[in-house]
Amino acid sequence: MAGMAAKPLAAAAIAQLESDGVATLIGTVVNPAGLIHAKTIPLRRMGSFADPGLGASPVWHVFAIDQAGIVFSAATGVVGDQRIRIDLGALRILGDGLAWAPGDFFSQDGAPDPFCTRGALRRVEDRLAGAGLDAVVGHEIEFVLVGPDGSALPSHLWAQYGLAGVLEFEGFVRDVTAAATASGVAIEQFHPEYGANQFEISLAPQKPVAAADHVTLMRIIIGRVARKYGVRVSLSPVPFAGSVGSGAHQHFSLTRDEVPVFSGGDGPAGMTEEGAAAVAGVLAGLADAQGVLSGSILSGLRMQPGSWAGAYACWGTENREAAVRFLTAGPANPHGANVEVKIIDPSANPYLASAAILGLAIGGIERGLSLPAEVTVDPSSLSEAQRAEAGITVLGTDQTATLDALDGSALLRGILGDPVVDAVVGVRRYEQETYGGLSADELAEKFRLAWSV
Repeated sequence: MAGMAAKPLAAAAIAQLESDGVATLIGTVVNPAGLIHAKTIPLRRMGSFADPGLGASPVWHVFAIDQAGIVFSAATGVVGDQRIRIDLGALRILGDGLAWAPGDFFSQDGAPDPFCTRGALRRVEDRLAGAGLDAVVGHEIEFVLVGPDGSALPSHLWAQYGLAGVLEFEGFVRDVTAAATASGVAIEQFHPEYGANQFEISLAPQKPVAAADHVTLMRIIIGRVARKYGVRVSLSPVPFAGSVGSGAHQHFSLTRDEVPVFSGGDGPAGMTEEGAAAVAGVLAGLADAQGVLSGSILSGLRMQPGSWAGAYACWGTENREAAVRFLTAGPANPHGANVEVKIIDPSANPYLASAAILGLAIGGIERGLSLPAEVTVDPSSLSEAQRAEAGITVLGTDQTATLDALDGSALLRGILGDPVVDAVVGVRRYEQETYGGLSADELAEKFRLAWSV
């Protein structure tokens, strides 16, 4: 935002926010490890937070999930300073005197910082627009309610998707819904999930950057409400070893000149030629992108066949074991045909996950990729020979191999930029090198609240 525009806008907004009872503004950024960092200011300083922004060390990009680690490099060391500028157009009121806005990183001279994860998604959004395409993204947020110390809560009445889960936490459900509505977040559905004390919230589809912003905003909301009820929210991919994991699935759709590319065609499942190529691009790049979508030290524990985590690299209409699930247009799907990528988990940075997926999709269109045959059955019901014949592979669970694939991927480096990929690989390799010797139980215990807010 240019300085000439930011100052008058901020002055007018301050007066309105003061009348709404806001006294403090929180600005957030999300780093490559999926951690949400924040700065707070008195409301009167909002204009300065927007431009020139508040100072932050380059090491903000490489803080690790263990609350102590920093992955130093020539570009992310103790020398230098950057500016976090909040986006006033995305500001929302949280209540209790607080407001929130997402931020971007800039250099001291005002140039966009290549490590900025929100900026990476904006570049992909601009690339789509340049190709004559528009995208919308819908996020799902799965989480588990735990005690303040991360301990398991009682679950004697819990049943998969059961009403008892709503009634046990009805105050929490009601207050989260009310707070989201007051903050301008559109919840499509909110329900108990398969795991004990696990819930899922589905958000309405929006433009990619705005949709990722609302993931952060929604995590703030559920974290604040949980505290009021004496519990916490675990956003770990695997809160408890051997139990149900949590996903952060993303749905996306594409249009050209307001015409959907995933329906109305004569291709597979009614896709247009471009739509099929977009899905083919996502599918072809999954292995390279896995380090961004589900690359944490806990992600491999979730990525298991039979767990609805999308462990099989294939696509299918309404196939929940496929990494890429296709949803057709029709009366039961008011948003139209869309694609769900199931391997994303809550440890992923939502901006980078969207950037990777959409970048792969547009790459598939640009290269005119052909979509492999649809998988219409549970892939686990096929023999190894049948899966091999169909080209179905199982996505890896070894973090080192996943990160090696990302590190060496010219495709992902072209989408996200070298600085972003280097930062993701750096923070994730730190996890492996420091904690790779821990058991599944020890990992789940140590990092149960790592991504919580």
